[in-house]
Amino acid sequence: MKHLFLLLAIALLPLSLAAQNQTVELEDITARGTFYAKSVRGLRSMSDGIHYSTLEEGKRIAKYQYATGKKVVTVFDLEKEMKGEFNIKYIEGYEFNGDETKILIYTNSETIYRHSFRADYYVYDIQYNELKPLSEKGKQQVASFSPNGEMVAFVRDNDLHLAKLKFGTESQITTDGEYNKILNGIPDWVYEEEFGFSKAYDWSADSKEIAFIRFDETNVKEFAFPLYEASYPTNEAYSLYPGQYKFKYPKAGEDNSVVSVHVFNIKNRTTKTMDIGSETDIYIPRIRFTKAEGKLGIIKMNRHQNFLELMIATTNSGVCNTVFTDRNERYIEQDVLDNLQFLEDGKHFVYVGEMDGYNHVYLYTMAGRKVRQITSGDWDVTDYLGYNEKTRMFYYQAAAQSPMQREVYAIRNDGKKTIKFSTVDGTNKAVFSKGFKYYINYLSNTTTPTLVTLHDGKGKQIRVLEDNKALKERVTNYAISNKEFITLKTSEGVELNAWVVKPLNFDASKKYPLLMVQYSGPNSQQVLDRWSIGWEQHLAAKGYIVACVDPRGTGARGEEFRKCTYMKLGKYESDDQIEAAKYFGSLDYVDESRIGIWGWSFGGFMTALSMSKSDVFKMGIAVAAPTNWRYYDSVYTERYMRKPQENANGYDDNSPINHAKDLSGRLFLIHGTADDNVHYQNAMEYVDRLVQAGKQFDMFVYPNRNHFLRGGNVYNHVYKMKAEYLLRNL
Repeated sequence: MKHLFLLLAIALLPLSLAAQNQTVELEDITARGTFYAKSVRGLRSMSDGIHYSTLEEGKRIAKYQYATGKKVVTVFDLEKEMKGEFNIKYIEGYEFNGDETKILIYTNSETIYRHSFRADYYVYDIQYNELKPLSEKGKQQVASFSPNGEMVAFVRDNDLHLAKLKFGTESQITTDGEYNKILNGIPDWVYEEEFGFSKAYDWSADSKEIAFIRFDETNVKEFAFPLYEASYPTNEAYSLYPGQYKFKYPKAGEDNSVVSVHVFNIKNRTTKTMDIGSETDIYIPRIRFTKAEGKLGIIKMNRHQNFLELMIATTNSGVCNTVFTDRNERYIEQDVLDNLQFLEDGKHFVYVGEMDGYNHVYLYTMAGRKVRQITSGDWDVTDYLGYNEKTRMFYYQAAAQSPMQREVYAIRNDGKKTIKFSTVDGTNKAVFSKGFKYYINYLSNTTTPTLVTLHDGKGKQIRVLEDNKALKERVTNYAISNKEFITLKTSEGVELNAWVVKPLNFDASKKYPLLMVQYSGPNSQQVLDRWSIGWEQHLAAKGYIVACVDPRGTGARGEEFRKCTYMKLGKYESDDQIEAAKYFGSLDYVDESRIGIWGWSFGGFMTALSMSKSDVFKMGIAVAAPTNWRYYDSVYTERYMRKPQENANGYDDNSPINHAKDLSGRLFLIHGTADDNVHYQNAMEYVDRLVQAGKQFDMFVYPNRNHFLRGGNVYNHVYKMKAEYLLRNL
């Protein structure tokens, strides 16, 4: 369109100046990990802030010095310590107790949902060189040490349990846990998925109390899907007659779990219910003990998720007082939940919110009085990293230079001194040691695979932990098309960030087909200056232009840009994808008759919706796509749309299922039958509408696969099938 023009193009330096004799094959992306960047994972600061621990090869937990990188000691060696007593093949995760005399390890995990799992936990006593199972009565969930290190709490069969290590005893804190009915200390499906946590209990600092959330799912409707024999894993019991999996899933506008907050006194073995009010149609997405004895912080949100309260409960009486509230005309994003932190002085807490239209750090007293806004500017804080009591400095990650980049900063609590730690443009994130004496910086950009460096607290680099030298050398053997960042302006005057990858040996006098890749979901970002060589490079080798546009509603551009999609999720996002496609189609080197679009999850929804609103797309691929917002879960959908009973038009006007008759172009639907997130129902009901509307389409279904389509050869198969479909139809 003539109203859409190019504002800015940033052509990046070639990844390689050497002879490039290989093109990127699909298997390089899906199977071989050719361009996978190594990193440094599992590194944890120890309590002194000058040492860290790390898990090596799943066998050993070792202690190192930050300053020198030298190993101090191997704290635990699985092959030496287990002595054949237990069936532990490797360690999957670990946690030290407070004084670092014991280690809690887990193995043999079984995934439940996105974050949750069951596992076999063991306690290793370093002083006595003794390894014992935490419990021998079945696998456990979310096990954690008490602050004094003498006890471990865990959940099994939806009940909270307590193990006293000194006495070797195990007891139940709750007894009413029941599958698909009552959960104690762990969240239900929708809380886990949309509020992003799996542990719904907390220890008091003095180890005298455990607070937990109880979820009553009784009135939540069940959702069921069939299970087949299939493979990875094979369900032999279903070889002739399929099985079925049932779980509680609250769809938009339907009943949620009724939640309550309780505190268990370990000495008295009594449980007290906190008085959070009589309203039951609410959310309690976090509980967290304050630094004061007998004081529990409870975050409470209304069903619309546009009103947040911080309540302080007195645990011996159950009385709760609201000390802080945040109201928003539209909604409060769930990112704030982990960024509300009580400071060690016991007198203040930190909150990261959008009170001035951008995401910034605020300091409050425990009585809820605002001390001051710590950060400010027309940019977003994207992560809160902590507070150094000694230097009075707050640490945070931000998109201050550009929404397409991330930097790490520190700012004094009076706002008068700011330190920028990031020295190279791109995507930076940092993990600080306890006491902020050291930090590890993770940097990547489109020409730099992950670079991991160790720094002192002032920012001076001490050494490189991972430079991905082998990967950088490997890349020189491949023909890679530069990723160009551009900014588009729509006919409504909205600037959109995008990247473009052009075909190898690009010739501006020729016309090329274009594939638009996108996700487009609320507060997400795909257009970031970070290391990522994906199937766009394979397509570039096949003669395709690949472009990605972040539409309205995406992140790091302030509240108004993020939330303008409120109550009409999908409308502006699809408008922007369509207008961007028309702009690309107007370019001399783009074949406007051969433009495609694809996406996964929200991106699949966008693919189907965009193809029903415009004939600009010849082809689309929609993987695991929500096709009707009425089918999706309550927390996510209502955050952006309110209930369907309140906003019927917002739901129906922007759900692809209601626009099946308008579908233009060839659409390929891909879904897993065991998708607990975006149910296979979305595909089935949409297929029926397409059939009744006389629309031809293509479809592929993966048995027993969830939202991520993994297991065995599935992921490789998905991408090979997508590539072949694109080559045939675009």
